[in-house]
Amino acid sequence: MVGPVRYARGEDVTLAYRTLGEGDIDVVFVPGMLSHIDVVLEEPSMLRFFERLGEFSRVILFDRRGTGMSDELPDDFTLERDAADVALVLDAAGSQRAALLGYTGGGSLAAQFASQYPERTRALLLYAPIIRTMATEGYEWASTPEDRAERFARQQAAWGTGVILPLAAASRADDERLRAWLGRLERASLSPGAVRKMLDYQERVDARGVLEGLSVPTLALHRTADPLIDVRHSRYVAQHVPGAKLVELSGGDHLPSLGDSEALLGEIEEFLTGGRRGGVQRAMLTVLFTDIVDSTRHAARLGDAGWLGVLGAQERAVREVVERFGGRVVKTIGDAFLIVFDGPPSSALRCARVIVEEVRAHGFELHVGLHTGECEIIGDDVGGMAVHIASRVCGLAAGGEILASGTAYGTVVGSGLSFEWRGEHELKGVPGHWPIFALQD
Repeated sequence: MVGPVRYARGEDVTLAYRTLGEGDIDVVFVPGMLSHIDVVLEEPSMLRFFERLGEFSRVILFDRRGTGMSDELPDDFTLERDAADVALVLDAAGSQRAALLGYTGGGSLAAQFASQYPERTRALLLYAPIIRTMATEGYEWASTPEDRAERFARQQAAWGTGVILPLAAASRADDERLRAWLGRLERASLSPGAVRKMLDYQERVDARGVLEGLSVPTLALHRTADPLIDVRHSRYVAQHVPGAKLVELSGGDHLPSLGDSEALLGEIEEFLTGGRRGGVQRAMLTVLFTDIVDSTRHAARLGDAGWLGVLGAQERAVREVVERFGGRVVKTIGDAFLIVFDGPPSSALRCARVIVEEVRAHGFELHVGLHTGECEIIGDDVGGMAVHIASRVCGLAAGGEILASGTAYGTVVGSGLSFEWRGEHELKGVPGHWPIFALQD
């Protein structure tokens, strides 16, 4: 359960924080320069990431000074004062001792806190950390002054647009919904003027000097193909913190909530608790499948370029409608969509109606099938028999038809939606006979 936004108040600062989860271990998420503890949870994958972390911990989220809903950054700010702010948040949250999960620019702050307050640090967890911002001898992979100036100019020009999406989420580089959220997070985190002030502060940050004196359990994690943060940042930590463990993960998504997030979370859980839950969660979802009727014939008629244009237009339309009805596009497979909704399927059925009309307006018809059942949740993906059943139901649908399994139908009786009985069917690979219903206009 996500708690309300609260404020930690010190003599010269007010810091916004909130908690989620009820585990025995407190984990403080220490962000970099992008932080707004309302907006970050608007992205479903980030909410799921923190909820999964909250299965074995109490997660404490906060906005660092100068970001989000916390007070502005002073001109003479130091890493030591930054660490004192973390202690202030812990006090307000009633936490005596916590593990710190430092992310990107939050890595140097987490390391500083562990050095400054070792008695309050249960463990140091660093994901894609930046310990020093500027390149120097022995740390050549960091930014040069020229790189930094060029990056700042680009950031200032495009701030608030989510232009960094291809670097932050390589596997979702064309996801306009995710780009819009990232742009909103940028705008909510810092104004363009505050970006300059934050970058000036970060250019002075250098936590290398505290690493060799750390005496807390330390785990460094990094995806080796991360295009935003060089993996050598994490390797440096592992080489200089006594007893540190380094885990290099596969994948090229920088955002921790994308790609194989379970691999990342599993390493954290095992490091903190000594074991992991196996990575497969289950949830009751309504699964919606769609695919274009006669797609092979259309593709041959339109040619590669024309067909790609059709798929792009369909994807934009479908994603907009799904978001409006509160669903989530899990993935696309050619012209097919796998979409999920929490809870009973009434929203999914109404969403399906609009999707069919949107795609029909572009001159194409859809097969649509729905099923409500227990799904396996693995990172951003979903699986299990419920997904297979929805796919098989979709395969029974005629063009423009929306079919629902008996399970989906049974949960919306009395909702005002009308159905027509289509008999019982065998579904390939699924035991038994399944009643099927067609949604009526």
